[in-house]
Amino acid sequence: MNRELMEALDILEKEKNISKDTLLEAIEQSLIQACKNHFGKADNVHVTIDPETCDFSVYADRNVVEYVEDPALEISLADALKITSRAEIGGIVQVPIQSKEFGRIATQNAKNVILQKIREEERKVLFDEYYGKEKEVITGIVQRVMGKNVSINLGKADAVLSENEQVKGETFKPTERIKVYILEVKDTPKGPRILVSRTHPGLVKRLFESEVAEVKDGTVEIKSIAREAGSRTKIAVWSNDPDVDAVGACVGMNGARVNAVVEELRGEKIDIINWDENPAILIENALSPAKVIAVMADPDEKTALVVVPDYQLSLAIGKEGQNARLAARLTGFKIDIKSETQAKESGDFYDYDDDEAPEASAEDSEETLTEDVQEENLTEDAETEETEETAEETFAEAEETEESEDTEEAEADEDEE
Repeated sequence: MNRELMEALDILEKEKNISKDTLLEAIEQSLIQACKNHFGKADNVHVTIDPETCDFSVYADRNVVEYVEDPALEISLADALKITSRAEIGGIVQVPIQSKEFGRIATQNAKNVILQKIREEERKVLFDEYYGKEKEVITGIVQRVMGKNVSINLGKADAVLSENEQVKGETFKPTERIKVYILEVKDTPKGPRILVSRTHPGLVKRLFESEVAEVKDGTVEIKSIAREAGSRTKIAVWSNDPDVDAVGACVGMNGARVNAVVEELRGEKIDIINWDENPAILIENALSPAKVIAVMADPDEKTALVVVPDYQLSLAIGKEGQNARLAARLTGFKIDIKSETQAKESGDFYDYDDDEAPEASAEDSEETLTEDVQEENLTEDAETEETEETAEETFAEAEETEESEDTEEAEADEDEE
């Protein structure tokens, strides 16, 4: 019988993942409960079990008295001497109890105690197993649709995919395999209650970790995710290795890696951008595929003004404002997008090389004009003085030349005479 019990405990330990010590404890409690049902009391009952052989013994401590009033707690001296020769009035004797003598009700209660303990331990094991998988992605099988909720079997337990956590437009068929993100695991008397999601941004992150080795080993880090489930997702990535291109690693050869994630998300579009510590550059990247002329970001107020070309305004804002909304979530900034024309009209932006640069005030113009006139007058005076000096020098040189010529002519006449 002990060998059969030991084999049964081994099987339960493997199948239910319940330790043998816990099962032995359950048996001990069941025997004590059976004694309580059989004798009415069990405060003086002790159970010993050998975990190696599963041999167990049940003893009751009874006081040795001359006249027995409570058989559950007392024993006569004559009966005590049959158990041990050292028995005496006032002493305590351990009386062995034969569990086979228990009645049907006591045995049934003992059985229920063991089953209840096994169920409790099984629930605890399941709770611990799935609690450790919180914030992870797991593959489940659709069992049935319960109104607006979907029941999904995760292997050893069932999970609930509520309406709020379902992607709008997604439909599920029984026996269909899907990947879900474990949101929360609650411990209840009926077992763990597992809530899963298909809309959580963490689902995208975990899918990239499973598809991209660089993300899994930490070489590429996903800094931020903004998602509108079923439509579009933006993720900002950063490479801790200068030789590894973060965006290229996530996209994969011919887009193989990102396409695998898109397929699992049933066609949801994914934009992958480079993370940057500079908020202006990050915001410019986040508004991709729109091109940006200028970004004026205030890190303290978490606000930013973005100027885009006129023909890029609708692309930057996106359909129903989706692109701008996702960029704001991704960066954490409140983004105000204006076209180049709007920004210039409001005075928020202007190009110094453009004719539309702001005009100077009348006073500034007059001062500038006066300064220009003064500079021109000074320049003209300087030029006049230089001209007069040059003329005087030329005239002096001419006189010297004429005098030289007259002297030469006089000398020539003297020679002739």
